[in-house]
Amino acid sequence: MKTISKFWYLLIIPVFLLTLTSCDRGEDPGGEITIPAFSLLKDQLILKNMDLDKILTSPNGVGFVAGAPADADLAAFLAKYYIMDIRQAADFANGHIQGAVNVPFANFLTEASKAGAKPILVVCYTGQTACYAVGLLRLSDYRDAQALKWGMSGWNASTANAWNNAVTGNPANGHVNWTYDAAPANKVFSNPELTSFSQDGAQILKDRIAAVVAGGFKTVPYGDVLATPTSYHINNYYSTADYTSFGHIKGAFRINPLLLIDNSYLGLDPAPTAKVATYCYTGQTSAIITAYLNVLGYNAFSTTFGMNGLWNSNPAWGESINKWTPARSKNLPLVK
Repeated sequence: MKTISKFWYLLIIPVFLLTLTSCDRGEDPGGEITIPAFSLLKDQLILKNMDLDKILTSPNGVGFVAGAPADADLAAFLAKYYIMDIRQAADFANGHIQGAVNVPFANFLTEASKAGAKPILVVCYTGQTACYAVGLLRLSDYRDAQALKWGMSGWNASTANAWNNAVTGNPANGHVNWTYDAAPANKVFSNPELTSFSQDGAQILKDRIAAVVAGGFKTVPYGDVLATPTSYHINNYYSTADYTSFGHIKGAFRINPLLLIDNSYLGLDPAPTAKVATYCYTGQTSAIITAYLNVLGYNAFSTTFGMNGLWNSNPAWGESINKWTPARSKNLPLVK
């Protein structure tokens, strides 16, 4: 009898371990499939009013960027915000906004807890990395967090090199991969596949945000997307009219509004090997969108500098507030 008992004991151990493994895969001990992590995350975001449109503009009607103030409004501006500057320490030391706290990108969520009742303003060189951080802050319940539009380039002319240097080439002008064709029909894909040990949507969201912060800002140079558009699943986040009038990268889809609630997000390729490259006018909206998409599980990238980098002198701009010119730089004070 003892020999038989030992025999069955040896059989039970691997079965028990297999059961644990199946639970990790999203199955219960009975072998039935549990609710997929993505579905739980999607439901959580919709329930908490965190669909993409409510990240781009908060439920309180606050946009994701704040422009640098006029001289007369400077004091009120500085008093209003808890300012986090995520630039390199050396650049921060060379000149920053009065009262700003220098924070490494990896630590901005931890620093955010010190803001108290003040809304958060995130500052970087161009506004792009800051917008990526703001997308993640808004998903973390800092709903009215904002980025400084144009970054430090818009604060003072002495800190404007990042934007000034990015918009001089106009590589899309006359490029073989720039076209005025109508947008291709959007495809319909499946959901991204997420792995999680949790069946709680709030915990899945928290874990996804932490993973995206740890991965850093995911970008792709505008020149790379223009040169090899077939290497990317490109989404042009323009209006319908601008998609045609500005022109666009060949093969770029126009998936807008890109929401969970209406399933328009299913126009994006969720394959881990696919590179979802979003581009907009300034690289700031695309940064917010890219943060959001990475939380959802897409392999997403923000196309740096957007239309400004691709073709800053495009005649379709008109009087657009999203066109960078050196005149966007103000002469607001810097402290060291």
